[in-house]
Amino acid sequence: MTIDQTDIPSPSHTVAVLGANGHTGRFVVAELLRRGLKPIAIGRNAERLTAAGFPERGIECRQAAVEDDEALDRALAGTAAVINCAGPFMDTADAVVRAALRAGIHYLDVTAEQASAQATFERHEVAAREAGVSVIPAMGFYGGLADLLVAMTMAEWDRTDAIEIRIALDSWLPTRGTRVTGERNTALRLAVNGGQLEPLRQPAAERVSILPAPFGRQTFVELPFSEVPLIARHVRTDELHTFLSTIALRDVRDPSMPPPQAVDETGRSAQRFAVEVIVTQGDERRRVLAQGQDIYAISAPIICEAVERILSGNVRDTGAKPPAATFHAASFLRALSPHLSVELGEA
Repeated sequence: MTIDQTDIPSPSHTVAVLGANGHTGRFVVAELLRRGLKPIAIGRNAERLTAAGFPERGIECRQAAVEDDEALDRALAGTAAVINCAGPFMDTADAVVRAALRAGIHYLDVTAEQASAQATFERHEVAAREAGVSVIPAMGFYGGLADLLVAMTMAEWDRTDAIEIRIALDSWLPTRGTRVTGERNTALRLAVNGGQLEPLRQPAAERVSILPAPFGRQTFVELPFSEVPLIARHVRTDELHTFLSTIALRDVRDPSMPPPQAVDETGRSAQRFAVEVIVTQGDERRRVLAQGQDIYAISAPIICEAVERILSGNVRDTGAKPPAATFHAASFLRALSPHLSVELGEA
């Protein structure tokens, strides 16, 4: 369904950010301000919202816990969309989506959890479509970025034999939220084998790639994130597999690794990332490589670009949909060029 922008009323520019005082939430609030949108900072604890410096910057703060429907409804009043940055998302997404649907507003989150993204699609597609709102889980570094890269790489292809996604990090200093999610997320990880979603096969497969500096030769182990349920929902492929660099896996499993440390005025860490996507159809192989800085910080321009497009009516469809089924992938990725370099070519 193509939406006629002439039928869309002038949208509000107010966007609620749940978990605004968290690491990713602060990046999101700053990015909304940079784009001329009005963020409302929502958190469970009013003192932490104040400590994050929101009131002194003129940002309205509202207190709400996801277990309290009435508080959530009050917190979302007068907004056009809500960005959920409060994980683990298996604990928060369903309640916040339901609140968004009650309010008739759009919902987006940054989950890396496959089970959360799957549940959002399965539980809320009908209601979101009937309400004419967008509900997009995993609209961040994990999930949405790979989904958009795959769609751009496939271009005119309507199906593919195999998709491989390789995520390289030169280090991974995990946030507290990442650690809590890792401890709580015990769901079986899924990949696509023979055209079917099924549990990741063991032992996990490995790959080797030669990437530009600072990465060089990288070894990867299969470890899928939320991009798998996103891509599988709208792309016909026989095989879909995601691999994480062993350096990143070693770091995130090391309890002694500290949280991210800011190295510039925006609060980004020095961490570098590369996402390599290889799509195969018959004898033809296409490849795209995206590179940037700080996996938490990059989620802010990704999800805020999505919100801005939704509020302006620049979407392909509404309902509970993956990013690449909602937006034109190549155009979306071009808009991220100040934050992300993307190189497309043959593998």
